[in-house]
Amino acid sequence: MAEEQAILAGGCFWCTEAVFKDLIGVTTVESGYIGGHVDRPTYRQVCGGDTGHAEAIRVTYDPDQISYDDLLDIFFATHDPTQLNRQGNDVGTQYRSAIFPLNATQEEAARRGIERAGAGWPAPIVTTIEQPGTWWPAEDYHQDYWENEGQRNPYCLAVIPPKLQKLRKSFLARLKADETA
Repeated sequence: MAEEQAILAGGCFWCTEAVFKDLIGVTTVESGYIGGHVDRPTYRQVCGGDTGHAEAIRVTYDPDQISYDDLLDIFFATHDPTQLNRQGNDVGTQYRSAIFPLNATQEEAARRGIERAGAGWPAPIVTTIEQPGTWWPAEDYHQDYWENEGQRNPYCLAVIPPKLQKLRKSFLARLKADETA
């Protein structure tokens, strides 16, 4: 199995991570920071909005089971790519909608993905395509947040279940067997 990676920023990484962990072909989802100018940023620094980083996820997947295009379609369906520098109540460039392609093939696919997504939204897509730069893993307590802490967090309880419902409604065939119930 040849694995590939995709880096996506769609607002709060806790919320984005929860969506992608349930997909067939996805082996790992790591929360982290990308696109900024500070080495080894902390959550506190990124939340301050001055580092230039986005909260993002790095998805490791098997392209024989799920394609990069499929990941992009799920990304666009489970967050609002028309909100500039925000997702709901999370406001700031750290919550921007962005794709960080890791090669020219992914960059072209990202452009096509934005075009496909544009047909389904009533407002223009503001998702950016950015050079990846250095990936910085988020602190350990951010990893697997929904499973470990999020189901006790009122913010997560308000935001994540609707995303998971959209995922189940539109991409049921892409879900791991234990997530389709």
